[in-house]
Amino acid sequence: MHIFNKKADLTSYLKDNGLIKSTIGFVPTMGALHAGHLSLLKKSVESNTTTVISIFVNPTQFNNAEDLEKYPRTLENDVEKVKTVSDKILVYAPSVDDIYEGNTKSNHYNFDGLEHQMEGKFRPGHFDGVGTVVKRLFEIVQPTHAYFGEKDFQQLQIVKKLVEKEKLPVIVIGCPIFRESNGLAMSSRNERLSEKEKTEAALIYKTITGAKARFGTKSAKSVSDFVSKTFQNHPVFELEYFEIAEEATLLPCIRKNKNKKYRAFIAVFVNKIRLIDTISLN
Repeated sequence: MHIFNKKADLTSYLKDNGLIKSTIGFVPTMGALHAGHLSLLKKSVESNTTTVISIFVNPTQFNNAEDLEKYPRTLENDVEKVKTVSDKILVYAPSVDDIYEGNTKSNHYNFDGLEHQMEGKFRPGHFDGVGTVVKRLFEIVQPTHAYFGEKDFQQLQIVKKLVEKEKLPVIVIGCPIFRESNGLAMSSRNERLSEKEKTEAALIYKTITGAKARFGTKSAKSVSDFVSKTFQNHPVFELEYFEIAEEATLLPCIRKNKNKKYRAFIAVFVNKIRLIDTISLN
Protein backbone atom coordinates (compact mmCIF):
# COMPACT_ATOMS: atom_id res chain seq x y z
CA MET A 1 0.00 0.00 0.00
CA HIS A 2 1.50 3.31 -1.12
CA ILE A 3 0.34 6.49 0.64
CA PHE A 4 1.32 9.87 -0.81
CA ASN A 5 0.98 13.21 0.98
CA LYS A 6 2.58 15.29 -1.76
CA LYS A 7 1.44 15.56 -5.36
CA ALA A 8 5.05 15.57 -6.58
CA ASP A 9 5.62 12.16 -5.01
CA LEU A 10 2.43 10.71 -6.51
CA THR A 11 3.08 12.01 -10.01
CA SER A 12 6.70 10.86 -9.83
CA TYR A 13 5.61 7.35 -8.79
CA LEU A 14 3.06 7.14 -11.62
CA LYS A 15 5.64 8.33 -14.14
CA ASP A 16 8.55 6.19 -12.90
CA ASN A 17 6.40 3.04 -12.96
CA GLY A 18 5.03 3.73 -16.43
CA LEU A 19 1.50 3.99 -15.05
CA ILE A 20 0.59 7.29 -16.72
CA LYS A 21 0.27 5.41 -20.02
CA SER A 22 -2.07 2.81 -18.46
CA THR A 23 -5.73 3.18 -17.51
CA ILE A 24 -6.02 4.99 -14.21
CA GLY A 25 -9.23 4.85 -12.23
CA PHE A 26 -9.73 7.63 -9.69
CA VAL A 27 -12.06 7.90 -6.70
CA PRO A 28 -11.99 11.37 -5.10
CA THR A 29 -13.29 11.37 -1.50
CA MET A 30 -13.23 13.45 1.66
CA GLY A 31 -12.55 10.36 3.76
CA ALA A 32 -14.68 8.77 6.50
CA LEU A 33 -15.04 5.93 4.02
CA HIS A 34 -18.05 3.60 3.97
CA ALA A 35 -19.32 0.75 1.82
CA GLY A 36 -20.44 3.17 -0.88
CA HIS A 37 -16.89 4.45 -1.34
CA LEU A 38 -15.54 0.91 -1.34
CA SER A 39 -18.00 -0.02 -4.10
CA LEU A 40 -16.52 2.78 -6.23
CA LEU A 41 -13.02 1.45 -5.56
CA LYS A 42 -14.06 -2.09 -6.52
CA LYS A 43 -15.52 -0.80 -9.78
CA SER A 44 -12.30 1.04 -10.53
CA VAL A 45 -10.04 -1.90 -9.66
CA GLU A 46 -12.09 -4.20 -11.90
CA SER A 47 -11.90 -1.81 -14.85
CA ASN A 48 -8.44 -0.19 -14.71
CA THR A 49 -4.75 -1.06 -14.50
CA THR A 50 -4.21 1.35 -11.60
CA THR A 51 -6.57 2.87 -9.03
CA VAL A 52 -5.97 6.05 -7.02
CA ILE A 53 -8.14 7.30 -4.17
CA SER A 54 -7.79 10.80 -2.78
CA ILE A 55 -8.69 11.50 0.84
CA PHE A 56 -8.94 15.26 1.28
CA VAL A 57 -11.42 17.41 3.17
CA ASN A 58 -11.69 20.33 0.76
CA PRO A 59 -12.20 23.62 2.63
CA THR A 60 -13.38 25.64 -0.37
CA GLN A 61 -16.61 23.65 -0.78
CA PHE A 62 -17.83 24.34 2.76
CA ASN A 63 -19.89 27.46 3.29
CA ASN A 64 -20.39 26.53 6.95
CA ALA A 65 -17.23 26.75 9.10
CA GLU A 66 -18.73 24.54 11.82
CA ASP A 67 -19.55 21.83 9.28
CA LEU A 68 -15.94 21.90 8.03
CA GLU A 69 -14.56 21.72 11.57
CA LYS A 70 -16.78 18.78 12.53
CA TYR A 71 -16.38 16.82 9.30
CA PRO A 72 -14.98 13.39 10.31
CA ARG A 73 -11.28 12.83 9.62
CA THR A 74 -10.34 9.17 9.97
CA LEU A 75 -7.33 8.61 7.70
CA GLU A 76 -5.84 5.63 9.51
CA ASN A 77 -9.16 3.81 9.56
CA ASP A 78 -9.81 4.80 5.93
CA VAL A 79 -6.52 3.24 4.79
CA GLU A 80 -7.44 -0.04 6.49
CA LYS A 81 -10.76 -0.04 4.64
CA VAL A 82 -9.03 0.63 1.32
CA LYS A 83 -6.80 -2.41 1.96
CA THR A 84 -9.88 -4.64 2.13
CA VAL A 85 -10.47 -3.87 -1.54
CA SER A 86 -6.84 -4.09 -2.69
CA ASP A 87 -3.45 -3.32 -1.21
CA LYS A 88 -2.34 -2.07 -4.63
CA ILE A 89 -4.61 1.00 -4.54
CA LEU A 90 -2.63 4.25 -4.35
CA VAL A 91 -3.77 6.64 -1.62
CA TYR A 92 -3.29 10.39 -2.07
CA ALA A 93 -3.89 12.19 1.23
CA PRO A 94 -2.59 15.74 0.70
CA SER A 95 -2.51 18.78 2.93
CA VAL A 96 -4.48 21.90 2.03
CA ASP A 97 -1.22 23.59 1.06
CA ASP A 98 -0.23 20.74 -1.27
CA ILE A 99 -3.47 21.23 -3.20
CA TYR A 100 -3.81 25.02 -3.04
CA GLU A 101 -0.16 26.09 -2.71
CA GLY A 102 -0.93 28.82 -0.18
CA ASN A 103 -3.88 30.27 -2.11
CA THR A 104 -6.91 28.54 -0.62
CA LYS A 105 -9.72 29.96 -2.70
CA SER A 106 -12.04 28.79 -5.45
CA ASN A 107 -12.09 29.59 -9.12
CA HIS A 108 -15.43 30.74 -10.48
CA TYR A 109 -17.20 28.42 -12.92
CA ASN A 110 -20.20 28.63 -15.20
CA PHE A 111 -21.88 25.23 -15.26
CA ASP A 112 -24.73 26.36 -17.52
CA GLY A 113 -27.08 26.88 -14.58
CA LEU A 114 -26.61 23.48 -12.95
CA GLU A 115 -24.86 25.25 -10.07
CA HIS A 116 -27.86 27.46 -9.23
CA GLN A 117 -30.29 24.69 -8.29
CA MET A 118 -30.82 22.85 -4.99
CA GLU A 119 -27.42 22.65 -3.27
CA GLY A 120 -26.30 25.77 -5.12
CA LYS A 121 -29.17 27.77 -3.64
CA PHE A 122 -28.46 26.75 -0.08
CA ARG A 123 -24.67 26.47 -0.15
CA PRO A 124 -23.28 29.59 -1.89
CA GLY A 125 -19.94 28.95 -3.59
CA HIS A 126 -20.13 25.21 -2.96
CA PHE A 127 -19.84 24.13 -6.59
CA ASP A 128 -17.05 26.60 -7.33
CA GLY A 129 -15.16 24.78 -4.57
CA VAL A 130 -16.07 21.38 -5.99
CA GLY A 131 -15.05 22.39 -9.51
CA THR A 132 -11.76 23.85 -8.29
CA VAL A 133 -10.64 20.83 -6.30
CA VAL A 134 -11.83 18.24 -8.83
CA LYS A 135 -10.01 20.00 -11.66
CA ARG A 136 -6.81 20.17 -9.59
CA LEU A 137 -7.09 16.51 -8.61
CA PHE A 138 -7.68 15.49 -12.22
CA GLU A 139 -4.59 17.46 -13.26
CA ILE A 140 -2.49 15.75 -10.57
CA VAL A 141 -3.74 12.17 -10.97
CA GLN A 142 -4.42 12.33 -14.73
CA PRO A 143 -7.06 9.58 -14.56
CA THR A 144 -8.67 7.96 -17.57
CA HIS A 145 -11.82 7.19 -15.53
CA ALA A 146 -13.29 8.85 -12.42
CA TYR A 147 -16.01 7.36 -10.22
CA PHE A 148 -18.67 9.28 -8.28
CA GLY A 149 -21.69 8.10 -6.29
CA GLU A 150 -25.16 9.09 -7.45
CA LYS A 151 -26.19 10.22 -3.95
CA ASP A 152 -24.54 13.52 -4.87
CA PHE A 153 -26.32 13.51 -8.24
CA GLN A 154 -26.10 17.26 -8.71
CA GLN A 155 -22.37 17.10 -8.05
CA LEU A 156 -22.09 14.25 -10.58
CA GLN A 157 -23.76 16.41 -13.24
CA ILE A 158 -21.52 19.35 -12.30
CA VAL A 159 -18.36 17.25 -12.68
CA LYS A 160 -19.52 15.97 -16.08
CA LYS A 161 -20.12 19.59 -17.14
CA LEU A 162 -16.67 20.58 -15.82
CA VAL A 163 -15.04 17.84 -17.92
CA GLU A 164 -17.02 18.94 -20.99
CA LYS A 165 -16.26 22.65 -20.62
CA GLU A 166 -12.61 22.30 -19.63
CA LYS A 167 -12.06 19.55 -22.23
CA LEU A 168 -10.50 17.25 -19.64
CA PRO A 169 -9.47 13.78 -20.92
CA VAL A 170 -11.39 11.73 -18.34
CA ILE A 171 -14.56 9.63 -18.46
CA VAL A 172 -16.84 10.34 -15.48
CA ILE A 173 -18.84 7.34 -14.27
CA GLY A 174 -21.81 7.56 -11.89
CA CYS A 175 -22.38 4.59 -9.57
CA PRO A 176 -25.49 3.52 -7.60
CA ILE A 177 -26.25 4.75 -4.08
CA PHE A 178 -25.35 2.36 -1.26
CA ARG A 179 -27.85 2.29 1.58
CA GLU A 180 -28.04 1.10 5.16
CA SER A 181 -30.41 -1.79 5.83
CA ASN A 182 -33.13 0.73 6.76
CA GLY A 183 -32.70 2.64 3.48
CA LEU A 184 -30.65 5.56 4.81
CA ALA A 185 -28.18 6.63 2.12
CA MET A 186 -24.61 5.92 3.22
CA SER A 187 -22.74 9.14 3.89
CA SER A 188 -19.63 10.21 5.78
CA ARG A 189 -21.88 12.51 7.81
CA ASN A 190 -23.76 9.46 9.12
CA GLU A 191 -20.75 8.97 11.44
CA ARG A 192 -22.02 11.94 13.42
CA LEU A 193 -25.47 10.40 13.98
CA SER A 194 -26.35 8.47 17.12
CA GLU A 195 -27.85 5.02 16.66
CA LYS A 196 -31.26 6.47 17.54
CA GLU A 197 -30.83 9.22 14.93
CA LYS A 198 -29.77 6.69 12.29
CA THR A 199 -32.94 4.74 12.95
CA GLU A 200 -35.09 7.87 12.78
CA ALA A 201 -33.33 9.06 9.61
CA ALA A 202 -34.80 6.08 7.74
CA LEU A 203 -37.80 8.39 7.32
CA ILE A 204 -35.89 10.26 4.58
CA TYR A 205 -35.74 7.29 2.21
CA LYS A 206 -39.22 6.15 3.18
CA THR A 207 -40.55 9.60 2.27
CA ILE A 208 -38.83 9.89 -1.11
CA THR A 209 -39.94 6.38 -2.08
CA GLY A 210 -43.45 7.51 -1.14
CA ALA A 211 -42.93 10.56 -3.34
CA LYS A 212 -41.91 8.32 -6.22
CA ALA A 213 -45.07 6.23 -5.84
CA ARG A 214 -47.23 9.36 -5.91
CA PHE A 215 -45.40 10.98 -8.83
CA GLY A 216 -46.99 8.51 -11.27
CA THR A 217 -50.48 9.92 -10.68
CA LYS A 218 -50.03 13.23 -8.82
CA SER A 219 -48.64 16.63 -9.80
CA ALA A 220 -45.16 17.70 -8.73
CA LYS A 221 -46.73 20.26 -6.35
CA SER A 222 -48.93 17.63 -4.76
CA VAL A 223 -45.92 15.38 -4.20
CA SER A 224 -43.93 18.26 -2.70
CA ASP A 225 -46.82 19.07 -0.34
CA PHE A 226 -46.86 15.43 0.80
CA VAL A 227 -43.14 15.57 1.62
CA SER A 228 -43.40 18.90 3.47
CA LYS A 229 -46.32 17.65 5.56
CA THR A 230 -44.48 14.43 6.41
CA PHE A 231 -41.53 16.29 7.94
CA GLN A 232 -43.72 18.86 9.68
CA ASN A 233 -45.11 15.96 11.68
CA HIS A 234 -41.62 14.90 12.85
CA PRO A 235 -39.95 17.62 14.95
CA VAL A 236 -36.58 15.81 14.98
CA PHE A 237 -36.17 16.83 11.33
CA GLU A 238 -35.82 20.17 9.60
CA LEU A 239 -36.58 19.95 5.88
CA GLU A 240 -34.27 22.34 4.01
CA TYR A 241 -35.59 21.54 0.54
CA PHE A 242 -37.40 18.96 -1.55
CA GLU A 243 -37.25 19.39 -5.31
CA ILE A 244 -38.46 17.44 -8.31
CA ALA A 245 -36.20 18.31 -11.22
CA GLU A 246 -35.25 17.21 -14.71
CA GLU A 247 -32.17 14.99 -14.58
CA ALA A 248 -30.38 16.67 -17.50
CA THR A 249 -30.89 20.35 -16.59
CA LEU A 250 -31.79 20.08 -12.89
CA LEU A 251 -34.54 22.62 -13.55
CA PRO A 252 -37.64 22.24 -11.35
CA CYS A 253 -40.54 20.24 -12.74
CA ILE A 254 -43.52 22.55 -13.21
CA ARG A 255 -45.57 20.29 -15.47
CA LYS A 256 -44.63 16.67 -16.17
CA ASN A 257 -43.43 15.74 -19.64
CA LYS A 258 -43.47 12.01 -20.43
CA ASN A 259 -40.35 12.40 -22.60
CA LYS A 260 -38.18 13.73 -19.76
CA LYS A 261 -36.43 11.98 -16.89
CA TYR A 262 -37.15 13.34 -13.43
CA ARG A 263 -35.47 12.91 -10.08
CA ALA A 264 -36.40 13.87 -6.53
CA PHE A 265 -33.79 15.67 -4.40
CA ILE A 266 -33.97 16.25 -0.66
CA ALA A 267 -31.87 17.86 2.08
CA VAL A 268 -32.80 17.37 5.73
CA PHE A 269 -31.23 18.34 9.03
CA VAL A 270 -31.28 15.75 11.80
CA ASN A 271 -30.24 17.66 14.94
CA LYS A 272 -28.05 20.03 12.88
CA ILE A 273 -26.49 17.20 10.84
CA ARG A 274 -27.28 17.77 7.17
CA LEU A 275 -28.21 14.74 5.06
CA ILE A 276 -29.08 14.59 1.37
CA ASP A 277 -30.68 11.91 -0.78
CA THR A 278 -32.10 11.45 -4.25
CA ILE A 279 -34.19 8.97 -6.21
CA SER A 280 -35.09 8.55 -9.86
CA LEU A 281 -38.82 9.05 -10.47
CA ASN A 282 -39.09 7.43 -13.93
